[in-house]
Amino acid sequence: MEARAIRLQGLRKVFGDTAAVTGVDLEIADGEFFSMLGPSGSGKTTVLRMIAGFESPTAGRIELAGQEVTGLAPFERDVHTVFQDYALFPHMTVEQNVAYGLKVRKVPRVERLARARKALADVRLEAFGTRRPSQLSGGQRQRVALARALVGRPRVLLLDEPLGALDLKLREQMQVELKAIQREVGITFVFVTHDQEEALTMSDRIAVFNRGRIEQVGTPAEIYERPSTPFVASFVGTSNLLSGESAQRIVGAPGTYSIRPEKIRVLGESAHAGDPQYSTATGTVVEVVYLGDVTRFLVDLDAGGRLTALQQNLETSSADVAAYRGTRVTLQWHRGHTFRVPEAG
Repeated sequence: MEARAIRLQGLRKVFGDTAAVTGVDLEIADGEFFSMLGPSGSGKTTVLRMIAGFESPTAGRIELAGQEVTGLAPFERDVHTVFQDYALFPHMTVEQNVAYGLKVRKVPRVERLARARKALADVRLEAFGTRRPSQLSGGQRQRVALARALVGRPRVLLLDEPLGALDLKLREQMQVELKAIQREVGITFVFVTHDQEEALTMSDRIAVFNRGRIEQVGTPAEIYERPSTPFVASFVGTSNLLSGESAQRIVGAPGTYSIRPEKIRVLGESAHAGDPQYSTATGTVVEVVYLGDVTRFLVDLDAGGRLTALQQNLETSSADVAAYRGTRVTLQWHRGHTFRVPEAG
């Protein structure tokens, strides 16, 4: 691995009788956009707060750039945290908000204004310096909070669900912008989210958390295409697992198998298996969900179990899809898209 920005060893946190984090080992490279993904209560935010210094670990070690910081206060660590609520001062201009931390540190006025304007340029808000936060959109306020964090030139930027308060369209725009900003400034970003699409869109690598531990670390493609546990397979993307008797009958071998919905084609009941490169399964459509660009089919299999298939709506309208409900179909997918999920150990 390249130079390390963060190293966690045996990190553990207990609140009363509850173990929130149960032994996390993790290395994050310099300049990486790293996401910690998991459901509520999985431990990801607690790990972020321990890196920031807002929580002290019950056990374990935290290193930043090779230096142990486990016992240091937040202000002694070369990190900055961006929260969901922005916490901007309403009576200050955008430029004053961004420069405030430098003022507290007694950076000379000329230098702090130059650095504040550079940080605003980094987040593409150089023309907004004289405005108040109330005159900005949600996305612009989020970028001001980001500029305020960047102006101090931290080695690591910690982002705790920073897009959670934005509407869907703005959140999708900010995902692309955040990744572009991170590439430009070159700072390590550690991003906490429960939104799988957010993590897949922005990250160089992802750690998937569950019940206080990390289930898998990998690139977005590795996490999505090659889940290492049943939890990862079900949490990242739509759950499509075959196991037990249905796996034996369809795949031809025991175990638990993952097939992503977009890999599955929905064919007529009379479709012939034919090509040995493809797996097939017959069943009955129990539900059809029209999503605009795609239609989701839920199919109860004759072999047991249920699979979800996604089909692009190249020519299909919402009026067409209802006719599929209750029909007999054959599902087909390339055998190479059937991935055996290691059993949870």
